[in-house]
Amino acid sequence: MKHLFGQTIAKALLIGTLLGTASVASVANAAIGVFPTSTFNNLDYGLYWYGDADNWQKAVPNQSNAYYTTSKPTVIYIHGWQKGSSTAQNRETFNRKDAGGPDLDLAHAWRAAGYNVGIMYWNQFADEDEVKDAEAKIWSATATRAMRWKNVAGVYSTGPTQSVTDLLFTSYKDNLAGYTGSNIRILGHSLGNQVAIALTKKISDAVATGSINSKLLPKRVALLDPFYSQSGKSYLGNKWTGQVCREYVTNLKTKGVIFEAYRTSAASSSGFIGDSNTDLMKMTAFTEIKTAYFNLTQQTQKHNAAVWHYLWSFTYNAPAITGTANQAASAKTSDARVATLMNGTKKLMHDQGTTTKEPSDDTFTEAAR
Repeated sequence: MKHLFGQTIAKALLIGTLLGTASVASVANAAIGVFPTSTFNNLDYGLYWYGDADNWQKAVPNQSNAYYTTSKPTVIYIHGWQKGSSTAQNRETFNRKDAGGPDLDLAHAWRAAGYNVGIMYWNQFADEDEVKDAEAKIWSATATRAMRWKNVAGVYSTGPTQSVTDLLFTSYKDNLAGYTGSNIRILGHSLGNQVAIALTKKISDAVATGSINSKLLPKRVALLDPFYSQSGKSYLGNKWTGQVCREYVTNLKTKGVIFEAYRTSAASSSGFIGDSNTDLMKMTAFTEIKTAYFNLTQQTQKHNAAVWHYLWSFTYNAPAITGTANQAASAKTSDARVATLMNGTKKLMHDQGTTTKEPSDDTFTEAAR
């Protein structure tokens, strides 16, 4: 599905610049991004596992799944704001051609390397005209719009009494309850980075109390063109969402969680639309990706590039830091190397390969954070 966040910010940025089940039947041989109408007409959220060519099967606790094995390393993607997606009957998948990316199954290399590949959906909650109304649901079930959700007719219904983070935590822990692997990675795009951070904090807290297995704590979290709105929020004690994310990341790093971040657009870095949250970027292995193959007006495509660039980069060897024998950050870069970059004093700047979409020719230079 084409992510809609950039459509709303593109004009403003220009102004600022110038100025399922376990049965065979439930394994959907769906066209890219296509789900049954019932998926949008009824409330549906939570974890879906993916096979080749965007085939999917919803995760159901205590039921086998064609695309999930308990012992495999696992990567789970979390989308962001989804304005208009319910009436359009669209959901993000691993083919990103409609978001400016390649016409490829970007999860193929991950599965070939032995990974379970999943998506955490919260699209009907995230289908709001105002991004801050979707953002609030990540943190609170009782903010301005509570937990209302939109159906295929564009009509809102009263939702559950738990926040998006709480709902997705339940889906996560119930469906990975028997997990025996040793590596879980969570990716969060745009607003979804806040979900990724809040969810990981909730998992960490549950591990600390002994209520879930420590194997469920993600080893690595990737923040993909992250977005945070400005100003304090009453549902967070008047703290900014970016501030709470910094507090969570500070805590999670002491638990051994590795954080990497990639910026591809001016969605937050300009400070014109969102909070650039520079202090949080300094706490991560932070990379500035240049998307010279898009022009300034194509902020939607630039914003979406973070997702497909990261997923696609797993296909290739880790990129180099120009003039050194050291590796830069990418999906393929080892956990240990990304941790070293996270704990260092430099950020990475895209050097070569800025005019081609394919990550294979990328190199990077170091710069002061």
